[in-house]
Amino acid sequence: MKAVVTVMLKDGVLDPQGKAIGQALAGLGFAGVGEVRAGKVIELELAETDPSRAQAAAEAMARRLLANTVIESFRVAVETA
Repeated sequence: MKAVVTVMLKDGVLDPQGKAIGQALAGLGFAGVGEVRAGKVIELELAETDPSRAQAAAEAMARRLLANTVIESFRVAVETA
């Protein structure tokens, strides 16, 4: 079973990488791009076969290692197929 963990900086936390991406896009002529926020996506292949247990395990991993919950938020999506 695959779990996808998406980690993003919380609102109000400065995002220099997102700002640099936004400036680069403007420099390349892409108009109309507002605020840009950068994050990370982690794909986990889990041996767990129960979706709710896989969800709980991936959330525990995110809380303990994958996200700094002081400045980052995360969401977990479990793919059963």
